[in-house]
Amino acid sequence: MFRPTHSSVEAKALLAASDGRTEPLALAGRILVKRPIGGGAFIDVMDGAGRIQLFASKEILGDDLFARFLDLDRGDWVGARGPMFSTKRGEPTLEVHEFALLTKALRTPPDNKWYGLKDVEIRYRQRYVDLFANPEVREVFRARTRIISAIRRLYDERGFLEVETPVLQEVPGGGHARPFLTHHNALDRDLYLRIALELHLKRLLVGGLERVYEIGRVFRNEGLSPRHNPEFTLLESYQAYADYEDVMRLVEDIVVASAEAAGTPLVTAYQGEAVDLTPPFRRERMADLVLEHTGRSAVGFELNDLFEERVEPNLRQPTFVTEYPIEISPLARKCDYDPRFVERFELIVLGREYANAFTELTDPVDQRERFEAQAARRAAGDLEAHPMDEDFLRAIEYGLPPCGGLGMGVDRLVMLLTDQPSIRDVILFPVMKAEAPQ
Repeated sequence: MFRPTHSSVEAKALLAASDGRTEPLALAGRILVKRPIGGGAFIDVMDGAGRIQLFASKEILGDDLFARFLDLDRGDWVGARGPMFSTKRGEPTLEVHEFALLTKALRTPPDNKWYGLKDVEIRYRQRYVDLFANPEVREVFRARTRIISAIRRLYDERGFLEVETPVLQEVPGGGHARPFLTHHNALDRDLYLRIALELHLKRLLVGGLERVYEIGRVFRNEGLSPRHNPEFTLLESYQAYADYEDVMRLVEDIVVASAEAAGTPLVTAYQGEAVDLTPPFRRERMADLVLEHTGRSAVGFELNDLFEERVEPNLRQPTFVTEYPIEISPLARKCDYDPRFVERFELIVLGREYANAFTELTDPVDQRERFEAQAARRAAGDLEAHPMDEDFLRAIEYGLPPCGGLGMGVDRLVMLLTDQPSIRDVILFPVMKAEAPQ
């Protein structure tokens, strides 16, 4: 087995620290470009750290080995040993004394010498090609990993316990969305892929785990768009003895930590539009925003419809929109000053929702009444209305402590912080339409 001793970045660093030539080392990677020149040949190879040049000559390898070197093709994986030196142009280069073909590529990758891979269909459907053809794509997904690690670190440092809850559920609750249905053969029963994490995480608070979070995949049976993929990554957390004001501050901290991890300044731009992510974010009641933008006072579904149509697209800088109508918030605590509204907020940036949070409803009698109202809507044909969940009601009858909860779309946050126009640009393998027959 050929084993590289250094990455391309490490090899360049060794050369920079040397007197112009290093001891022999071993590199490996995929061939991107090959340039025969007389009795020699240059190839560019890419490894996990970056790109580096190799130089082979007939003088060093001999006729037979040099001929074999010339037979290498773009896309092949190759390993090579030799010292590092700098060409006359100052290019760090490995002088090939030995080499081995590690894997032969039967498909020639797209020529990315000048332009990279631009065909969107190929990029999303064949992400494995996109990743090696476009270095900037690899950096997006490295940034995604750093963002998720930063979120975990923030929660862990604050005493939250990371947990895992069921993907297959008997009742797909915690959100307004159509679920995917599947069938368990051994039990001969239908189950659903989860649309949210909420209800099982709240059960854990009933059990005495006072701070929990999960970063997990959820599934919603909806269409494709630049902001929607049927499978996406959701962050949810629940904290005992906290309310939605506490969760607002938590969200601000998450955004700051994520931006730092991504290497994105807080005063930045998304698709050419300036945005300032510096806390504290603006806080406004939904009813006040609707009155400001439309001159109309409303409640219930009308208020929400006016907000989504006339206000939300115009909220460009980070804004916590608070106190939503109770009709669309079946899991949130009522406001003390007006029971028509609940202690809920959404974070809106550039006209898009990034987070949704509540002071959670802990009254099992009130919760049952709200579920019954949702069930009536569902019976009337609203397939996204919240279903009745008797086990969840049973759980909170044992006592759910006062708590604040958060749901945050990880993919949209990564889009914002890496300046990507589509959710498919931050999901490694997005859902695609069926491929046309070859």
